[in-house]
Amino acid sequence: MREAPSVTGWMREARFGLFVHFGVYSMAARHEWVRSYEEIGDAEYQRYVDHFDPDLFDAADIARTARAAGMRYVVLTTKHHDGFCLWDSAVTDYTSAKVCGRDLVAEFVAAIRAEGLRVGFYHSLIDWHHPDYVIDGIHPLRGAPDVSALNSGRDMGRYRAHLHAQVRELLTSYGPVDLMFYDFTFPWKRGGRPGKGPEDWDSPRLLEMTRALQPGIVVNNRLGIPGDYVTPEQYQPDRPLTQDGVEVMWEACQTLNGSWGYHRDNLEFKDPGDVVRMLVQSVSNNGNMILNVGPDGRGNLEPRARAILRSVADWMRLHARAVHGAGPAPFAPPAHGVYTLRGNRLYLHLFSWPFKHVHLPGLAGRVEYAQLLGDGSEVGLSSLDSTPQPHAHLAPLPQAADTLTLTLPVTRPDVLVPVVELFLTQP
Repeated sequence: MREAPSVTGWMREARFGLFVHFGVYSMAARHEWVRSYEEIGDAEYQRYVDHFDPDLFDAADIARTARAAGMRYVVLTTKHHDGFCLWDSAVTDYTSAKVCGRDLVAEFVAAIRAEGLRVGFYHSLIDWHHPDYVIDGIHPLRGAPDVSALNSGRDMGRYRAHLHAQVRELLTSYGPVDLMFYDFTFPWKRGGRPGKGPEDWDSPRLLEMTRALQPGIVVNNRLGIPGDYVTPEQYQPDRPLTQDGVEVMWEACQTLNGSWGYHRDNLEFKDPGDVVRMLVQSVSNNGNMILNVGPDGRGNLEPRARAILRSVADWMRLHARAVHGAGPAPFAPPAHGVYTLRGNRLYLHLFSWPFKHVHLPGLAGRVEYAQLLGDGSEVGLSSLDSTPQPHAHLAPLPQAADTLTLTLPVTRPDVLVPVVELFLTQP
């Protein structure tokens, strides 16, 4: 796992990104794995390709939405497992350029750069469309009565050449690319059939080529060999992540409703407050979070996704400095919140609102000023001393001598997650 500040520094500074899963599977509106889940054959799946018309895919709108929500990088699915490509590939006609006359990757790159954001590509190592890709336990044709016969003419060597050629296209045709999210390696058996390991992709050579073509690129860990960061998916680490005892860069990959691609009938959307809590929990444990949207079959961001992102944008407009460039703090937070730290400013993110007082162990004498970050209003500070106090029976219960007590308003601020900004004394 390489940890070069010149490579990963921007990502640690950014902390928050947007994932965009879009393709012909969006028309089925039943999850991006619909072809595998329902074991859809080539001929049946072709109807989505034949009718693919992303007339409402607006890369500029997606870029503006991401920037407003406080995201600093955006990752687009250049090709998902179904093999359909969103750029004008020279090695296949199975592309948006051939089907509807649009290079959606080119549109995406231009729009993301115009908003000053970092460009990321997702690229599937799997390809259920390619005739040389060997059928395995997750392939749509795994249940065919003649799988052995279907596999007899398939050659993973030819598929590897195709895979590497497409990656070369992506990394040489669109200028600087900041991040490459490969997906995914599964060397274990599925459905009694062997999976695919690093040798199937020739992962060392693919990674070497990726870095040679884009020396400043950040690469994830899903080639089955160490990359620059690890990618826990749809769960939230509650502590910094390590490998062999060494802390590693990580990114929590989260959906809005449990599906990456558009899923019309899945209504299990996360509350915007939960999204913010996951974000700041990630930062407090020295990680990032990338939040996914799945545009619908015409390429439009659905209203429910837009509403959540607007709420997150409202919170980030007031609280971004507690996220961007922030990281873990060397203090134990109270039970109902987490800390993030940026320079000499400590941020207390309160997941529940206490009544008037919150006690912060270890911070007595270490804070010169405190305010609610949302509106810049002062928060009172006090700590235990030995001087008799009038009306002592009305004072907060005594705390440990190193405890700082904050006096908060009774009414909770009207934001998704209230944040107290604490200005630490200079050493």
